Amino acid sequence: MGFKENLKDEITYQGLLLKEVALEAGLNQKSLNNYLRENSSIPSADIAVRIAKVLGVSVEYLVTGKKDAAPQYYVHYSAEIRQLADKLSKMSARDRKLAAALINAMDDE
Repeated sequence: MGFKENLKDEITYQGLLLKEVALEAGLNQKSLNNYLRENSSIPSADIAVRIAKVLGVSVEYLVTGKKDAAPQYYVHYSAEIRQLADKLSKMSARDRKLAAALINAMDDE
């Protein structure tokens, strides 16, 4: 995945609006939309730093999808998977066990 996909996933994961990110990064929304378009280019380093700062991630993460100090086997999960993991982490141990049983049963099919 590249900058565009990682940026889009991170904004979705955090539940932010594009106009919020643009405003906090000192950009207009059109510019941010341009970085998310199909044939877009990576923004200049200073703009990428501002966007990353707003999102609380590193520029390296937005470009490569890898966390700063992550092990080499780190896998970049989609926003959907991370949202599910967040929900699982908030469940009681009993509910997590039930969810795991359901997932395992579906996986066996």
